[in-house]
Amino acid sequence: MFPFDVILFDVGGVLLTNGWDKRERAAAVERFHLDPADFEASHLAAYDAWERDVISGKTYLDATVFHQPRSFSRGDFFSFVLSQSKPLPDGALGILGELAASHKYMLGALNNEARETNEYRFREFGLRKYFDVALSSCYLGLRKPEPAIYRRAIDIVGGPAERILFIDDREENVAGAAAAKMKTILFQGAEKLRDELASLGVLLRTIKGEDSCKLD
Repeated sequence: MFPFDVILFDVGGVLLTNGWDKRERAAAVERFHLDPADFEASHLAAYDAWERDVISGKTYLDATVFHQPRSFSRGDFFSFVLSQSKPLPDGALGILGELAASHKYMLGALNNEARETNEYRFREFGLRKYFDVALSSCYLGLRKPEPAIYRRAIDIVGGPAERILFIDDREENVAGAAAAKMKTILFQGAEKLRDELASLGVLLRTIKGEDSCKLD
């Protein structure tokens, strides 16, 4: 009856800001007077393992920041990390809420995120009330755009891949999902996403000046 059974969202860059991307790390370097080259090299060496839940947040911080004495605590630094998470301007949170209210689709996250920040973001921004499934890298031990994470996602939600829609802001992640036969949308803002969902029969087109409505 409906065009898809499952709609999966990336979180950072689609619903929320990228909580610990280059811009946020640069802000931390400035705020805590870190050596930029040392911190970034340490981050690149440890971040993949943190997002796969191979290491804990404490281990990540020990490797990247607290491998030498600091005038601030782990708590101070991690509070700053969490503070970088905000609703994304022109993001898709409102659209996610509409889809959840329709009760027509299984909704979920397919995102790369470390356990501590993932659980904070889900809790702080109420994402769990929308999501039926969380296919996060920290729970699966896999990261986008690895082919295995898309296969695992299809297996968990029950497929078939052609009945799954995946929305992400990074071309490589969208390409990975498309290679797994999912339907994909490259996120480029809420208005464009709404138009693309309307074209796919997921939402009715918005009439200018009126509230959007969902497909009955």
